[in-house]
Amino acid sequence: MVVVVAPAPIPVPEMLCRIIVVVVEIETKTETGGGINMRMRILELRTMAVNVLIPLSNASSFFHNNSEIQELIEEKNWRQLKDTLSVLPAPDIANLLESLGDEWKVIIFRLLPQQLAAEVFGELDSNKQISLLQQMNDERVRDIILALSPDDRTDLFEELPGKVTQRLLNLLPPEERSESLQLLGYPEESVGRLMTPDHVAIRPHWSIKEASEQIRRYGRDAETINMIYVVDDEWHLIGDIPLRRLILADPEQTVESIMNYKFVSISAFDDQEKAVRIMQRYDLIALPVVDLQNILLGIVTVDDMLDVLEEEVTEDIQKGASVVPLTMSYTAASSWTLFHKRIVWLLSLLVAGILSGSVIAHFEKIIGVVIALVFFIPLLIDTGGNTGTQSATLIIRAIATGDLTLKKWFSVMKKELLVGILLAGTMGLLIYLLSYLWKGDPGISLVVGVSMIVITLWANLVGSLLPILLTKIKLDPAMVSSPLITTIMDVTGLLIYFSVAVWLL
Repeated sequence: MVVVVAPAPIPVPEMLCRIIVVVVEIETKTETGGGINMRMRILELRTMAVNVLIPLSNASSFFHNNSEIQELIEEKNWRQLKDTLSVLPAPDIANLLESLGDEWKVIIFRLLPQQLAAEVFGELDSNKQISLLQQMNDERVRDIILALSPDDRTDLFEELPGKVTQRLLNLLPPEERSESLQLLGYPEESVGRLMTPDHVAIRPHWSIKEASEQIRRYGRDAETINMIYVVDDEWHLIGDIPLRRLILADPEQTVESIMNYKFVSISAFDDQEKAVRIMQRYDLIALPVVDLQNILLGIVTVDDMLDVLEEEVTEDIQKGASVVPLTMSYTAASSWTLFHKRIVWLLSLLVAGILSGSVIAHFEKIIGVVIALVFFIPLLIDTGGNTGTQSATLIIRAIATGDLTLKKWFSVMKKELLVGILLAGTMGLLIYLLSYLWKGDPGISLVVGVSMIVITLWANLVGSLLPILLTKIKLDPAMVSSPLITTIMDVTGLLIYFSVAVWLL
């Protein structure tokens, strides 16, 4: 990959020159065209070029100077505003709309060219999309919806209330309406909801020349043409060919002669997370989607998978903090929504916390005799919670990346048992010495040291096996949150501590 930087004059008084950045995308030696890693690098360079290296005269000063934006709006200088907006990237315009009041959002949005408006619309969250739709006439709404890609259109319809979805479907021409209804017919969170039918397919008996003509004819509207799919007369997927290989082939060769019949596909009914794992494993930028009869239905692309990956990671992080996952962005969520999502787990943990108090009350007599035992309660149960959280985090991540399967549960238990013994021995010996230096009582030091060993070993096993157990019963292992592990160890840690105290004292 080469980045060429050259100065060029611009007819703007306050700027004598600008930097023209040309990103030359050189195909890697692999026939997949560089795969997802190369694609991500190219996207990074393009973003850098847009946001850092290309000061597009008025557009740059407009974007970086909020007061000038307000000035153009207040002056109602629509011509200048339209020209300025037309050179900004869609994500930047979407961020701009987020910062404006509702009355200005519609005005700014109507100044955008149709295709750019559709791109900006796709960048907005569902609440902002609904707000804009409610303030536009049917003709404008239809233009925006038609300009959206089929997968983005499906995402929009999923988020809208039923009546609004029906209204928008009625605005679409019959062909697009049928296409949208088909995508909406697949299960929620399935690959079918994300796929786009905009791809290029060719026949195995065609010549390379005929295949190239097909690409030129339909490639302009395709989501991507990096990979060309080969189907038979009944549209069964039988192979794929990288565009690079097809271009370099002799025009008189047949498509079949340059095929290797090795390809990866996914069912439209499979979960979206499976598509993410397949694309990561095989380093793909597009994945063909087939039905139960292996008929090619469409493709899913890396940009959609990155969105899915972001959503899944966000959901796991929220579950890990004992929050019911949000179905919208944080800024779009109301105070009541945030309360509702958080109070459920907090009340559950509160009830579990009462059990900790019950344990202490049950051992009230021994606490009254040896009051020094109370001093070590926070240290012991915190160590148990931290140990369990460490173990659970490692196992959950290994399950999420496919590194760990249920079949390996016994090897996990053996490994974590050994790790737990090492951790428990180290922590137990250390706390024995520290408690003896602090209190000077060998009896209490022995109780604290033995309790630390048992608690650490127990916490390590609980943290490692609980996610595997949840996966086995078809529950999300991310539910094993840090607060949940800590609460479990509060109760069981106190039981272990005071039981050891009764036994040794």
